[in-house]
Amino acid sequence: MHPDRIQRLTPGKRVLFLTKDSELIRQQLAGELDLRMEDLTVDDLLDDINTDAMTPAWVCFNHRPEDLAREAYAGLIVDGERLFPRDALINGNFEVIVSGLRKGVGSSRETAVQAEKWSGIRLAIAASFAPIHARNNINQGVLMGDHDVVRRLQAGEGVPLEEFYEDYDPITQIVVQQGGLFPFAKALKAGELELPHPHTAPRPMTMAEKLLARHLILVKGESAEEKRYVKPGDAVVVSVDGGYSHEFTTAQVHYFLEQEYGEDYAIQQDRSKFAVFEDHLIYADEVEKMRPFIGKIDTLRDLQKDFRTHTKVKDFSAEDGKSPGICHEVAREQMIEPGDFIQATDSHTCMGGVNNALAWGVGATEYANLVYNGFTQVEVPESIRFELVGKLADNVTAKDVMLHILLHFAKPQKTLNRVMEFTGPGLTNLSPDERATLTNMATECSARTGICAADEATFQWIAERRPGIDLERLRARAVEPDADAEYAGGIHIIDLAQLRPMVATPGDPDEGIPSDPTNGAMVSDLGEIKIDIAYAGSCTAGKIDDFVFYHRVCKEAVDAGLKVAPGVEFIIQFGSREVEEYAHRHGFVEVFQQAGVRLIHPGCGACIGCGPGVSRNDEQVSVSAINRNYKGRSGPGKLYLASPLTVAASAFTGKITPFTSGMFDRASVAVS
Repeated sequence: MHPDRIQRLTPGKRVLFLTKDSELIRQQLAGELDLRMEDLTVDDLLDDINTDAMTPAWVCFNHRPEDLAREAYAGLIVDGERLFPRDALINGNFEVIVSGLRKGVGSSRETAVQAEKWSGIRLAIAASFAPIHARNNINQGVLMGDHDVVRRLQAGEGVPLEEFYEDYDPITQIVVQQGGLFPFAKALKAGELELPHPHTAPRPMTMAEKLLARHLILVKGESAEEKRYVKPGDAVVVSVDGGYSHEFTTAQVHYFLEQEYGEDYAIQQDRSKFAVFEDHLIYADEVEKMRPFIGKIDTLRDLQKDFRTHTKVKDFSAEDGKSPGICHEVAREQMIEPGDFIQATDSHTCMGGVNNALAWGVGATEYANLVYNGFTQVEVPESIRFELVGKLADNVTAKDVMLHILLHFAKPQKTLNRVMEFTGPGLTNLSPDERATLTNMATECSARTGICAADEATFQWIAERRPGIDLERLRARAVEPDADAEYAGGIHIIDLAQLRPMVATPGDPDEGIPSDPTNGAMVSDLGEIKIDIAYAGSCTAGKIDDFVFYHRVCKEAVDAGLKVAPGVEFIIQFGSREVEEYAHRHGFVEVFQQAGVRLIHPGCGACIGCGPGVSRNDEQVSVSAINRNYKGRSGPGKLYLASPLTVAASAFTGKITPFTSGMFDRASVAVS
């Protein structure tokens, strides 16, 4: 249904303000209070509301939007209790929801938008939106505006529809006018729409711009041999080389395609470059709070099998209860090539940028549409470039690089919705696995994605995993930025040699301080933080080089006669089958066992609260190598993000500690 040309508040409907004062939210939900924007400031509103808070993992076990809506905002926990009881948003009769900065950070889960929409929300107000979340709103037909819009609406003014989309690219404007992505796609296929086609003049381009220009869909009169150009803001229709979904998301993709195109729908894509993975929920049954949902999880698995059978895409399902690995790690090992444009239903899809590909996460609606139609629509994003120089100190890793960038560039929103390019001589000093950490965590920066310049190490890393691949073809597909390419976010030199071990602190959402990866601090400034759990794994930190780090620390500790500190649970989880086999071949496993580590087969798990390593109460403290520390994401306790070296060292000292070579010498450590 097309939205009204003039937007007004519906008589009898309400506006919900997500304030930093949780009591005000409770009163609004109970119908005891109605607030007005004229009586508030933007600073009074919650910032960085993440999609985990809007729809925690267990809520996403419902694949039908109407079921999701009943648990909207179930992850907003204050004083140990849900701020939004079941059906609270639906029963509140709200049609507008208002928050502060960076609404919808974190996971790409479209369920967050669906929970609001199916609760009656048709307008989301915020000072800024995370890029994937914003796109999910557009695809679902939920309008977005700023705080001036809600002031005008509450004053009785009608706001023209074009004000909600005037800053969007021309094609996105049409999507909004049509009421969402599926209505747009159907109208386009029926010949009812004519899309604008930019004709950008020759210009120097960034890596992302080159890749999008290469993937432009040809229009009448264009030759495939003709070199094409794009610039930020261009609305383009592009082909997609590949993509994937996992058991957390595939069910919705299948459900939406059946709803929109019938049970006999057919996809238009090269199936060899598309896949399904069973990785996110493989250990859910080991978490007590997840066991009541096993039936729903089995339904998700069954629906993924139905999708796989229906579409014939590649299958990376578990065998004998063991996953082949986390989708992002396996995809870069086996699927993604330089020059590719990849879309998948997970925000950490950007990890594929390490292979010199353009890759980012999308919601279930967008993925369903592109897998069905064979193309997608993109507004060419701006870029920000990080020129790395120097070499990391012995106890500093790429995770510390990203924690530095999160604090100094993401927190002030310099990376917001931009492509993060990584180049420079310092990049060549990092292994492909370490570079993968950089691109993986671009989504934590609320960036569109991350991409690394390619070198011979890139090509050789891929070739080692794919026997018979044509190296010359890989080299020919790679892109590098033009010397005088334009960067709206600037070019920033980072001297790796100056960086030191860092953490991201948990924050305190109950006090209005978001728990967020941008809360960076030097480990040396922390003081004594005792820990209960050290978790080493996830797509960010389950790679071969991460295991080299874990082994290095454990070997020094074991050689010094140490085991994991009393009262600390040290869990290491492999990122893929290849990583696990490497650890066995090189004797890592024996050392881990001697140290008292708990080893887990490949999979996701603790990072989304669905596997061993989650905290069990709010008193527990974790130091973790995962990528996000949103409150409740990995259990109710306090979670510090840190590098693989820091996590492993802390497991033996019992407190958050930076690793230093030789720190476990018998002469310098009191063995308890």
